[in-house]
Amino acid sequence: MEDQDDIENEGGIGVMIMEDGKDLERNISMVSDSGGFREPLLSSKSRVNNTSQIAIIGANVCPIESLDYEIVENDLFKQDWRSRKKVQIFQYIFLKWTLVLLIGLSTGLVGFFLNIAVENIAGFKLLLASDLMLQDKYLRAFAAFAGCNIVLATCAAILCAYIAPAAAGSGIPEVKAYLNGVDAHSILAPSTLFVKIIGSALGVSAGFVVGKEGPMVHTGACIANLLGQGGSRKYHLTWKWLKYFKNDRDRRDLITCGAAAGVAAAFRAPVGGVLFALEEVASWWRSALLWRTFFTTAVVAMVLRSCIQFCRSGKCGLFGQGGLIMYDVNSGVPNYNTVDVLAVLSIGILGGLLGSLYNFLVDKVLRAYSIINERGPAFKVLLVMIISILSSLCSYGLPWFASCTPCPVSLEEKCPTVGHSGNYKNFQCPAGHYNVLASLFMNTNDDAIRNLFSSDNSSEFHISSLFVFFIGVYCLGVITYGIAIPSGLFIPVILAGASYGRFVGTVLGSVSNLNNGLFALLGAASFLGGTMRMTVSLCVILLELTNNLLMLPLVMLVLLISKTVADSFNKGVYDQIVKMKGLPYLEAHAEPYMRQLVSGDVCSGPLVAFSGVEKVGNIVHTLKFTRHNGFPVIDSPPFSDAPEFCGLVLRSHLLVLLEGKKFTELSVLSGSSILRSFHAFDFAKPGSGKGLKFEDLSFSHEEMEMYVDLHPITNTSPYTVVETMSLAKAAILFRQLGLRHLCVVPKTTGRNPIVGILTRHDFMPEHIKGLYPHLVHHK
Repeated sequence: MEDQDDIENEGGIGVMIMEDGKDLERNISMVSDSGGFREPLLSSKSRVNNTSQIAIIGANVCPIESLDYEIVENDLFKQDWRSRKKVQIFQYIFLKWTLVLLIGLSTGLVGFFLNIAVENIAGFKLLLASDLMLQDKYLRAFAAFAGCNIVLATCAAILCAYIAPAAAGSGIPEVKAYLNGVDAHSILAPSTLFVKIIGSALGVSAGFVVGKEGPMVHTGACIANLLGQGGSRKYHLTWKWLKYFKNDRDRRDLITCGAAAGVAAAFRAPVGGVLFALEEVASWWRSALLWRTFFTTAVVAMVLRSCIQFCRSGKCGLFGQGGLIMYDVNSGVPNYNTVDVLAVLSIGILGGLLGSLYNFLVDKVLRAYSIINERGPAFKVLLVMIISILSSLCSYGLPWFASCTPCPVSLEEKCPTVGHSGNYKNFQCPAGHYNVLASLFMNTNDDAIRNLFSSDNSSEFHISSLFVFFIGVYCLGVITYGIAIPSGLFIPVILAGASYGRFVGTVLGSVSNLNNGLFALLGAASFLGGTMRMTVSLCVILLELTNNLLMLPLVMLVLLISKTVADSFNKGVYDQIVKMKGLPYLEAHAEPYMRQLVSGDVCSGPLVAFSGVEKVGNIVHTLKFTRHNGFPVIDSPPFSDAPEFCGLVLRSHLLVLLEGKKFTELSVLSGSSILRSFHAFDFAKPGSGKGLKFEDLSFSHEEMEMYVDLHPITNTSPYTVVETMSLAKAAILFRQLGLRHLCVVPKTTGRNPIVGILTRHDFMPEHIKGLYPHLVHHK
């Protein structure tokens, strides 16, 4: 139980040490045995895995904390704001906009670098295999193709497994949890940023059915976190005004801008990026944040446009006009009839069914991979190598089963395509013929999507080839996500959706007024809606991506239908991953069983509180033997007529105060001395979690017997609720305000002035149903 005691507990209300851990473990076991909950990913019988205390980040078990979004209104804060002049406030605002500008510039450049790297690395690999096939050296071509893939994949896996495990996957669930208030180890660390960028370039170039678009969201958030650290004291890269950003509230705003910038850089969709941040990742929003995210994405769009103009002169190698996927699906006006509308409805329903099945399979695969990943980094790398070989076999082997198709006449581009990416790949076919499946499998993912969205030749892809490609991409997408490489879900989903959408368009043929490219777009929209359960942001992203506003009604219809159908079976893929990783995410709505409980029902005890003027030894003992992060401060006579709830003091602030050693020999108020000795910046949150720790402090026996005044650092206006408030109402309040601690006060007088403190842990279903098992089966 020693390891259990060392794990962070968020509240200031739990049992002091050992007993709380034992009760918690027993409660979790009770819930699991009843079948009400599934264990988080990677949990095992030998490990106590509670969502309120630890989470799975990059296949590592990590302690988690909540973020302090609330403004701590103590005497030091008030003194600081009273002393600020107008010019200082202007400088703060100017610097915040400057940081937003830097986030946009940096994310745009990183996105462009990723696309250049992928197009050139993957292009070289594909041209090498193509040249060998033109010489009828088919085995050498496969060896070169598979060899390049496995080398690239292994490099990406080694980076992820050994340097930054948190960089694996898309990163969107982690960013979503962070903006919800969950601070897990290394989610946004500099090492994660480095591995995310390099690993994405290597992983996508290795031919996996993954995208770099999802990881770009995580990359943008990491860039924003790095710029929002408020400088670095260690490397002497800080100055007075940057200190204003050493708080979770400002970092949250910057990271939201970074996530929006990531989408804008991935899809060249600035408005879609803003809406994605609003709809999917951000748990808290305000009008000022809307302006900043819009400015950030606009900067990204300008950076990308400038870079693409530069590359059109041929200075970017094989990049050309590829990458940064922009698909012009149709320049004409889409006219649709009754048959088309019925087909669109069918595509929406099919997308919902396939999307929910996709999420179900991803869940199963992730849990299976967790058994392998838990055995160590070497097994992670081995798993990546196996999936790489399987992907290479499918990409190179399946086109052999496709028949050669004569090139269509009157084409502007050469057929078959030789020397660059294009729609018509020769593969093993004779001159004047092309291989349909090779045009999809032996291409970069971006070019494969461009081929599917193409409307130049309606009979370019056979029905059988589209079906084979859909099955192959669907299965490869499921088994690839979860391995130790940065991998996004957008591209696999768009590929699979576009293939069955074009399949429907090909089947309808002359009966339909819509061309096959438009059907491919609708298929991609339906599958995206069925897996990710977003509507507004996906609609705008797709329209910006394809430059076709006239398809708006049909895309809206497809997204609404697919989301509605898929919601009947399970949650969105990102919500599922958040839950599997054990991240204590607070939903926007309260669960029905919470209405049967009141706030006082989930407050556990005994309560650990301090007096307004407290003995140093008591504080040191409490900090040593508890892991709470918030403690109530109660004034008693002679400082008040009766016990009075003064406010809340944070653990981090207590450490700074104790380090300053402004103690008194008698129990007297000494706030004025503390206000002169400290500045509000002294209590600011350090960057990258490198803050003061209890182990850094030491006290003599005389100091332990002295007193310290806690009033100057006590938040005198914490959010409070009465103990009879329903737990559902308290949960909604807790999330909407972005709280870490919610104080519960008694309804009647003559009692202790505070009943307890609600933290994120207290709203978790595992905790509540552990206390009240009879609610497990209650709907």
